Amino acid sequence: MTHRQLKAGYFTLAGLNTIATSYYFNYLFFFLRDHFGFGNRGNLSVTALSGFIYIFAAWQCGKFAAKFGRVLSLKIGFLSLAAVMVAGGLGAHSLAAQLVAVAVYNVVLLLTWPALEALVSERETQSGVQEMVGIYNCTWAGAAALAYFTGGTLYDALGAGAVFWLPAGIFGVQFLLLLWLEKYHDAVLAATPEPPRENHQAPELSAPDQPVSPQTFLKMAWLANPFAYVAINTLFAVMPGVAEKLALSPTRVGLFCSVWLFGRLAAFALLWQWRGWHYRFRWLLAAFLLLIGSLAAILLATQLWLVVVAQIFFGLATGLIYYSSLFYSMDVGEASSEHGGLHEAFIGAGIFLGPATGAAALTLVPQSPNAATWAVSGLLTLGLGGLVWLRQHSHKKAS
Repeated sequence: MTHRQLKAGYFTLAGLNTIATSYYFNYLFFFLRDHFGFGNRGNLSVTALSGFIYIFAAWQCGKFAAKFGRVLSLKIGFLSLAAVMVAGGLGAHSLAAQLVAVAVYNVVLLLTWPALEALVSERETQSGVQEMVGIYNCTWAGAAALAYFTGGTLYDALGAGAVFWLPAGIFGVQFLLLLWLEKYHDAVLAATPEPPRENHQAPELSAPDQPVSPQTFLKMAWLANPFAYVAINTLFAVMPGVAEKLALSPTRVGLFCSVWLFGRLAAFALLWQWRGWHYRFRWLLAAFLLLIGSLAAILLATQLWLVVVAQIFFGLATGLIYYSSLFYSMDVGEASSEHGGLHEAFIGAGIFLGPATGAAALTLVPQSPNAATWAVSGLLTLGLGGLVWLRQHSHKKAS
């Protein structure tokens, strides 16, 4: 097995991991609606719980993979995720069992992602790392789009239990595939020379021409990315409510409400190859404005065609914001391993903060069905204000 073939195996694991986790957590909200009568407030609360746990698990699980080995971390992660899915399926009629499953899931899930990200970048030059990360992003984004597109059909065709049993099977396949890849891992690495150490070069040539410093672009991207997750996880949580408003079955949700995921995939592919957005504040600002407007449009629209059109812009916005965080981390030279846990924790903060804000708004103003939309939009507007403040602050310092 060659070095590239080994990497292809890890990309396959990343794609399967995305499909399995997407089938479970994205359609769990329909399961909670159908079995326990959860509305928007209940689903938002479950998402907030998962985000809160994610914040702390991000640091610890990343440290585990670094200390005990990435392959071991993956083994424990895949087996634990399969066990959580089986437990969730067996406890399908117990709300307490479902909440425990969500909590454990968000811990063991983080035994997988940091390890996979590290393995696809192993033994690569700096330029090779950027290439691998581009492929990696398109892999998981494409898998996420495919999973949401097909998940509703599978939910209707196989029954709500597919939320648990289908991911359990995929996690089992991942474990077996990992055992096979492990046989070749050490030998392939031994045959692959260490790339020469590269002193990180200055940011690309377009950076000094801008009034905003590269370091501030990094800070702005790190601020924007958690707010993208505020919007994304709010949208996933309230999708059953959107479906009821538009009279959509889970099958039709998969067909018509996965548009933004394909839009994000297209954004990743474009931004990977096109460099014109680098160090241009207007692109990050436009993405943040689109994020706020498109989310509100999706949640408030009463016609399906408006929801579909708004999703196109939502996907492009989330794609650019995520890729900005990734690119500036690499280009400014601060994407060291010590920042990995912090990056994931910021994402967890977004997963927690948006849904928690929405759930709180629906609790305080239960007579207003759109309270969560306005509250989360207000939160995103605060994030936009922080982005603009950072830009202006950098400009003043530069002058």
